Amino acid sequence: MCGIIGISKAKNNAVYEAYDGLLMLQHRGQDAAGLVSYDGNKFYERRGSGLVRDVFSEKDMVSLKGTRCIGHCRYTTCGSCDNQDESQPFFVNAPLGIYLIHNGNLTNVEETREKILHEYHRHLRTDSDTEVLLNVFADQIYKVMKEHPKMKLDKVVFEATGKTMDRITGAYSIITLIDKVGLFAFRDTNGIRPLVLGKKSTTAGTEWAMASEDVALKALDFEIVRDVKPGEGILITDDGKLISHQCRKGKLTPCIFEYVYLARPDSMINKISVYKTRLRMGEFLAKQIKEANLEIDSVMPVPDSGRPLAMKVSQDLGIKYREGLVKNHYIGRTFIMPNQQARQKSIRRKLNTIELEFRNRNILLVDDSIVRGNTIKKIIELCRKAGAKNVYVASGAPPVINPDVYGVDIPTRAELLANGLTIEEIQKVIGADALFYQKVEDLVEAARKGNPDVDGFHTGVFDGGYVTPEVTEEYLQKVEHEGRGAYTQKGSELPLPNL
Repeated sequence: MCGIIGISKAKNNAVYEAYDGLLMLQHRGQDAAGLVSYDGNKFYERRGSGLVRDVFSEKDMVSLKGTRCIGHCRYTTCGSCDNQDESQPFFVNAPLGIYLIHNGNLTNVEETREKILHEYHRHLRTDSDTEVLLNVFADQIYKVMKEHPKMKLDKVVFEATGKTMDRITGAYSIITLIDKVGLFAFRDTNGIRPLVLGKKSTTAGTEWAMASEDVALKALDFEIVRDVKPGEGILITDDGKLISHQCRKGKLTPCIFEYVYLARPDSMINKISVYKTRLRMGEFLAKQIKEANLEIDSVMPVPDSGRPLAMKVSQDLGIKYREGLVKNHYIGRTFIMPNQQARQKSIRRKLNTIELEFRNRNILLVDDSIVRGNTIKKIIELCRKAGAKNVYVASGAPPVINPDVYGVDIPTRAELLANGLTIEEIQKVIGADALFYQKVEDLVEAARKGNPDVDGFHTGVFDGGYVTPEVTEEYLQKVEHEGRGAYTQKGSELPLPNL
């Protein structure tokens, strides 16, 4: 879950718009950020650890020149979160100068790494799967150029993209800057991670942009054209012409966690409104809660992504909606903190209670999801300390019982609160008086209603429904074995390993 953006301007410097677009994508990654621009002859690069606003100074912005620019904000799922060398974009200078940014995770990274080292005879400097992907792509370009020396470079790139897709598995939305070719993007054949195309008409000519979420493009006044198709490559040439090609047959099966948690509520992903999906999630939850016949005084969201669900639950139950938890927005999202100790400190600092909303009341807390359980357990403690009589909890997502292998930091089942526990046992661990989980079929329906043409969704974290065939139980056990360890008591305050 990273944020990526690419801008192709007709005349003016693209860097400032790429920077502003990254700010709109900051929720997708807080570990590092990078920008690379291109003026037709030379690349200009700046990257570093931290938030977008902290990485780039005004001096950096002035030094980044060119009408084309790509930008990345990093959320670590592969490699080290504190290694600046693994921040993106990555670069190779042969057979063409290529800068590449990536959102997703490869699932055959280790075997591919071995081929790069021993068959392709290329050197790798980091543990990042993005560097692996870039070197596969560059090697395929070299081989196509060697086999077809008179082929035009745009056709070379499309041909090499198809061959790259044949050699890598997993999730990847990619944007590249290629010397003498242009701004080039492609998306995996399942469309697991989002990528959207935008267009702007100016007096200087047509301008193009691509990004992880359309909110970044709308903020820059781009008209949304469409989502990049699964298996498709899109090239914006140096003279501003768009060329698209279906490099491999695709099937749209996006990650449903984008709609639950990852994306901004004002985003449209694969023609599905994230906000409307969350409202429908609340509608399905309300039906379950109503059947329990509980005495509830008020419905409260766990801010911020639980808010649309809670509003719909409140409306459908006819119970008043209240804001009882106040979030400090200057504290990062706990889910993407680099380790458990950081998460625990962040939880304690990021939420405060409005005590008058809790005293002697039965509260229904509505959260988007429960993954490790640490946040919701702490919030329940805060509610009781503020005077709540009973604290009921509803999760917009089903129980998370499996790792996510496509770019979300859920690497081992031992970390997951719901793995191996019944709902009653989970309720006891987090200290709730009642607990409701969304059903998988209801979650899928909540998203599918936005676009019936979607072929399916990646729901593997909930039910093992992974969309790529290499993700088997054997593969998951391998992930477990190579993971960073586990903790002993689910929902506890004990520190987890670095994630």
